[in-house]
Amino acid sequence: MYLGWGCGLLASWRKTGLGKAIGTTLLLAVLVGALSGCELPWAKVNKEVIMATTTSTRDSGLLDVLIPAFEAKSDFIIKSVAVGTGQALEMGIKGEADVLLVHAPSSERPLVEDGTAISRRMVMHNDFVIVGPPADPAAVKETASAVEALQAIAAGEDVFISRGDESGTHKMEKSLWTTAELTPSGNKWYQEAGLGMGDTLAIASEKEGYTLTDRATYLARKSTLELEIVSEGDPVLLNLYHVMEVSSKKFPKVNAKGAKAWSDWLLGAEAQAIIAAFGVDKYGEPLFFADGGKTEAIYAPK
Repeated sequence: MYLGWGCGLLASWRKTGLGKAIGTTLLLAVLVGALSGCELPWAKVNKEVIMATTTSTRDSGLLDVLIPAFEAKSDFIIKSVAVGTGQALEMGIKGEADVLLVHAPSSERPLVEDGTAISRRMVMHNDFVIVGPPADPAAVKETASAVEALQAIAAGEDVFISRGDESGTHKMEKSLWTTAELTPSGNKWYQEAGLGMGDTLAIASEKEGYTLTDRATYLARKSTLELEIVSEGDPVLLNLYHVMEVSSKKFPKVNAKGAKAWSDWLLGAEAQAIIAAFGVDKYGEPLFFADGGKTEAIYAPK
């Protein structure tokens, strides 16, 4: 009762000028207890929005276009932390981020189910590809699927560089090895980088090895690499990106307004147009495909 009375009284006095007559400093001193929980119209807004995201959104250059476009029309500032999707999700679990932009659906859903994240929506997709040296010593180009590609690499004991960082890409890679009924860990030819996609590609190129990558990061780095796409087009390699807001009910300090503003904008016409066009002028093809308003169900195997 006193809190509502105090907030209303101060707002009224501020409008009428009575607060000035009495003395603003004295007035605030008298009402400080009642005002401790007020949400005042002139109160400072938290402008910083911490977004935990995957390295592919950074390494592809997409964030360098999206974030300035958003900030130009918003009161909020996006502070992106680009890590593996596993680490990004962990930041959400700990309440260390306001919003998540990630690409590991099976690992995202539990956060929504337990109330850690809300409003999970699909933003875009691209796909994973397997790249390797131009000579293609494992003859991966002759295989018909991603699983067969990995089996060929393992059979020839050709160098394979894994992200090894529990990112969305790494999770996809591990699922493919499981489907192939192979356990590559511990073999000399299988090496874990523990790094982001750009660095992993650089290592694979240097060591004339193979790796699994999202197409966008590969195309963005292609000119610096001695790697070619050797396996692509398998439906299992679809790469879906979702945005999720970290729950302010579970973590009261989360910038819920900023997270929602960014998420809504990503699904809006301006951002979706940017995503759809990104990469076309430089690479002759889009690096991502806009999916605002869609659900992952439309990409489920028929």
